[in-house]
Amino acid sequence: MKSHLLAWIRLNIAEGIGVARKLEFLRMFKTPEALFEMGRNELTRLGLKPHQANSLQSREYHDESDKILKLAEKKNVRVISIEDHEYPEFLRYINDPPLVLYVKGVIPKGLCFGVVGSRKATGYGMDTAFRLAADLAKEGCVIVSGMARGIDTAAHTGALQAGGKTIAVLGCGPDQAYPPENRGLMDRISKNGAVISEYPPGTKPQTYHFPVRNRIISGICIGVLVVEAGQRSGSLITAQAALEQGREVFAVPGNINHHNSQGTNRLIREGAKLVLSAEDILEEIPWSLAALPRNNRNPGPNVDQLTSEESMILQALGAEDLYHDQIADKTGFPAHILFNSLLQLELKGLVRKDLTGRYAIVPDR
Repeated sequence: MKSHLLAWIRLNIAEGIGVARKLEFLRMFKTPEALFEMGRNELTRLGLKPHQANSLQSREYHDESDKILKLAEKKNVRVISIEDHEYPEFLRYINDPPLVLYVKGVIPKGLCFGVVGSRKATGYGMDTAFRLAADLAKEGCVIVSGMARGIDTAAHTGALQAGGKTIAVLGCGPDQAYPPENRGLMDRISKNGAVISEYPPGTKPQTYHFPVRNRIISGICIGVLVVEAGQRSGSLITAQAALEQGREVFAVPGNINHHNSQGTNRLIREGAKLVLSAEDILEEIPWSLAALPRNNRNPGPNVDQLTSEESMILQALGAEDLYHDQIADKTGFPAHILFNSLLQLELKGLVRKDLTGRYAIVPDR
């Protein structure tokens, strides 16, 4: 188990090779260990440039991965790879998913929804974020945000106050409280959800980390709500990432004369769903309500109760195992509907996904 985690960490930190290429090799060789067992000439025959092959065989990365894992164990940080069952399902399907996540707590299962906004939030924005996050948490949503000052802090706090689950995605190691005054909040989140990062423990916050981590916030979620944002707010980067990932984008309207409302009002003008209450969000994604924990369903799968989308996916998988993009080609489903339906089929025990990313019908269902 330890050697397997070390191989994942080593592959993750190897530089000069993009995530898409690494995932391609994983589909070919099944495990990162198999890739590292190959010689330099074999790697170059696969199309890698010499410096890329050297990166995979570098002793430096081997030693660094060992240091990372030892520090994670010391800091009570768990390491999960993209193959792990705890890895957020929707996050697997973005263009550049992190191969490894560093986690404090346990990543909650359920429908995840992002709430983000300005660090320099107004009282109106803080109250609104708190209330909407609490209302969504009461409905069973897992609230996801970045634990920054302002709106993020209000969103996490609202979810916790409502007795719900929340996930904080950091732009530093998961052992680093940033901002420092949120140390107590960070501890509460890890006990009622998870603090996660693609950056290993010990990594200090850097300005360029935060725009990169925003793709993870949106990637985990079915939709993202922007409560307050100026014209150049980082929250707009999250909203843009959400759109590129096929997620729904929502925004709270604000005073047209206030700086913090310029970004959200523009989002609404450009097509984001205007939100005045949690119901405005829930009614926009009714097809996803089946994923909410509050819906008590029979534990056993009932093939007769499949949705039309689930039935079409099973029909597409009847002839052969398929990757999600191949299923999309056969069914014509947009990404958000496809991923939700695949998740529901997995939860019902009708479909499984192997390490290569292909879906198959579970035999003798």
